[in-house]
Amino acid sequence: MMVNILAGGSGGNCIAVRSGNITILIDAGIPAAKIERHLLDAGIRPDEIAGIFITHAHKDHVKGLPLANKYHIPVYAAEGEWKDIHGVDEYLQCTLVPSKPHYVRRFVVTPFETHHDAYEPLGLAIEVDGKKVSICLDTGLVDDEMLDAMQGSDIIVMEANHDPDMLAASDYPDSVRERILSDRGHLSNQQAAEALSRLVQGRGERVYLTHLSRKNNLPALARMTVEQALKRKGFKNGTHYHLEVV
Repeated sequence: MMVNILAGGSGGNCIAVRSGNITILIDAGIPAAKIERHLLDAGIRPDEIAGIFITHAHKDHVKGLPLANKYHIPVYAAEGEWKDIHGVDEYLQCTLVPSKPHYVRRFVVTPFETHHDAYEPLGLAIEVDGKKVSICLDTGLVDDEMLDAMQGSDIIVMEANHDPDMLAASDYPDSVRERILSDRGHLSNQQAAEALSRLVQGRGERVYLTHLSRKNNLPALARMTVEQALKRKGFKNGTHYHLEVV
């Protein structure tokens, strides 16, 4: 199994999860032509995509969905999110139900509810080849139900959007800062670190921090915050787990 983060952040999000010659995409938030190029660079043919799973329908997660019609790829999204998804051929539209496993070839994908200012945002727990990948992107908090859904993961992709001090000092309008900090906004480095300290068990898990703000975060700061939280559990990066910031 391979996880390849093709894009992450406010400029667009797209993650490929591959098993053998079968790949699913999580979100398609960059132009379709860029997704095609990134896939080919990763050695993945676009016509090998078995499904596109949408966490929510904000533009930075759905911009590249014309790819679905071009290659006849089923698109999976929560019923509420289809209100904001347009242009996907009807026969390719599939509805995700939280907590219900969805089977796509050898993949088992179980959505779980998250907290973001969309109609029905989701995270995803993906099982394939005896491994588990959990993907938790835009969310204002991580609750116990989300943690339960992600327990036992071998790979965790987690949002670490902002540093609160950098956000407070930013030139963002108060309304934007309040939205980001709300329970339906985005995770801070500290929130991501707290969640990961409850998920990482020191079994060599691979952890990817993504969706970092370009203005209100630094990769080194996000990394340090998570490493310090896991160090308090006795875990060392590179020994007990493997952390990347993308």
